[in-house]
Amino acid sequence: MELASKYDPQSVESKWYQYWLDNKLFSSKPDGRKPYTIVIPPPNVTGVLHMGHMLNNTIQDILVRRARMDGKNACWVPGTDHASIATEAKVVNKLAKDGIKKSDLTRDEFLKHAWDWTHEHGGIILKQLRRLGASCDWDRTAFTMDEKRSESVIKVFVDLYDKGLIYRGLRMVNWDPKAQTALSNEEVIYHDEKSKLYHLKYYLADQQNVDTSAEGNVVHKDEKGYYAVVATTRPETIMGDTAMCINPKDAKNQWLKGHRVIVPLVDREIPVIEDRYVDIEFGTGCLKVTPAHDTNDYMLGKKHNLKTIDIFNPDATISEAAGMYIGMDRFEVRKRITIDLQQAGLMDHVEDYNNKVGYSERNSDTAVEPRLCMQWFLKMQHFADIALPPVMNDEIKFHPAKYKTTYKNWLENIQDWCISRQLWWGHRIPAYFLPTSDSQDEKYVVALNADEALEKAHLIPGYENITKDELKQDEDALDTWFSSWLWPISLFDGINNPDNKEINYYYPTSDLVTGPDIIFFWVARMIMAGYEYQGKMPFKNVYFTGIVRD
Repeated sequence: MELASKYDPQSVESKWYQYWLDNKLFSSKPDGRKPYTIVIPPPNVTGVLHMGHMLNNTIQDILVRRARMDGKNACWVPGTDHASIATEAKVVNKLAKDGIKKSDLTRDEFLKHAWDWTHEHGGIILKQLRRLGASCDWDRTAFTMDEKRSESVIKVFVDLYDKGLIYRGLRMVNWDPKAQTALSNEEVIYHDEKSKLYHLKYYLADQQNVDTSAEGNVVHKDEKGYYAVVATTRPETIMGDTAMCINPKDAKNQWLKGHRVIVPLVDREIPVIEDRYVDIEFGTGCLKVTPAHDTNDYMLGKKHNLKTIDIFNPDATISEAAGMYIGMDRFEVRKRITIDLQQAGLMDHVEDYNNKVGYSERNSDTAVEPRLCMQWFLKMQHFADIALPPVMNDEIKFHPAKYKTTYKNWLENIQDWCISRQLWWGHRIPAYFLPTSDSQDEKYVVALNADEALEKAHLIPGYENITKDELKQDEDALDTWFSSWLWPISLFDGINNPDNKEINYYYPTSDLVTGPDIIFFWVARMIMAGYEYQGKMPFKNVYFTGIVRD
């Protein structure tokens, strides 16, 4: 008998995998056996498998198959993430190729395109996993924007708002000018860059009453008169300057106290203020204060009642408020204004400077802008308090254990989570705004749906007769991670039906396999949600894989 000279994996693998599926060999239902549960880190619907996915999924498959061989009721739940920023960007780019702008569409028209994209591309990764033999329970396949998961997200938002943990406020946020949305602090990746430090001349508005007699003063003067030197890495923001700040203990700048200076090129007078925040050793000890475009400057502005001038449009081009360079990109302005300052004799000197610059985690080529805008936030201290002890005392075990330090450092320095995104693709924020006059502050109610919102609105004095049509739902969507932090619970419908048979059997899950790059985005937040909504851990072990770099 002649033996086959070559093994043909295609026919063998497809045959046996189909046999496994037909006989429901990966299917799991609650029974008397000990459960072994893993939830897949949901890959983005925009993507295809890469080596990192394969490392992660191979380890999960090994653990699940071993659990089956041990006689456990193994349940590996697959699913995908709607990936708000990434998916919206893909849809916008596709529409652009067809000559359609997002701004030309209504929200519903755009969402139809987004769903079409999702249906066309969203299952690619899951099909690839099947082809590779992954032993998931495919009947349980979930999507972060399917009906059960969406209902869970909205319920959690309303619950946390009612508990006083969600608030809306005017805050300085990280802004992605390409996606034109706010980002959380965790979505900003800092890179070391070789930059420039520009030393600009801010001439004193009053050249007649300058006292330079104090000991230690370092006075700058040329043929035009007295001036202060301000060092900045961002000369393109001078149009938003509303003060110059010195440290009251800085001997070299005592001569500037009480004066006003003129913003170079802009010719606007601004006060010299004093605050110990200023680093005496950095540059000349003189700080330009631009409250609309720097987080620390914003705090100084609030403290000293400074005016705020927003000089950027959402796409980081220069707005009309700047009065010059209108419509130009911020980095083009940096080149242009450097030349203009030099030609006007307003540049003292330029030096090389190593600087950390924040980039969008979603658009890696886009430098984020600090931006002042109304956003929704989740108070995080409560969640840090409940999520830190179980990891520190090894109720939840991290492997390798070194990541406990990373986890601890983040939770001990937790900041409130900006959960709103200026996107249409995603879970729309369930806040409904009431009509107000120009003199009134905004009024809104938070509710599961428009009918419930109307009932709540009728309880507000003056709005007893308002109609549903007069309510305007918030245009923003929730951060993608606000749905995936519920993943181990929402997969078993534990938010909508908190005491159902499946959540009681499969939760807490056994092991989580993931990369350390999402320890803050996902792992920590799932632990927070687990204790908040189930009163216990979401998983017993977390295995952090290596990161595939090439």
